[in-house]
Amino acid sequence: MKLFILSAITFFSFNIITAQEPYILELGSSQSMCIAGKGPGQDGAINPYLGSDSYAIVENMSKNGFEVRIQVKEDIIEIIPIKPLEKKRILLLKNQVMYFDTNKECKVKIDFEAKTD
Repeated sequence: MKLFILSAITFFSFNIITAQEPYILELGSSQSMCIAGKGPGQDGAINPYLGSDSYAIVENMSKNGFEVRIQVKEDIIEIIPIKPLEKKRILLLKNQVMYFDTNKECKVKIDFEAKTD
């Protein structure tokens, strides 16, 4: 019986740790924010797959567009425009850092998933 209870607690604890709610971020006008890739304390959202390839699911929940900037160190790899109410799945390689850049206020939902292929 004790083994069953311990197993159940371990199972539910693992699910709580690995289950993550999407992040909702509100960006002010003329703001740039590091979202993922630098690590705890520096990122606007925690990517649980930091250190490996993953996907960022970015959903613009506002009427204003913004840009996603992907960098490796100081080199800009890609700038991806996100239109109002648009949702995109963006590949993040393990050494890349993702930023959100905006000129107008906007609200963004972001979630992450593992790259399995």
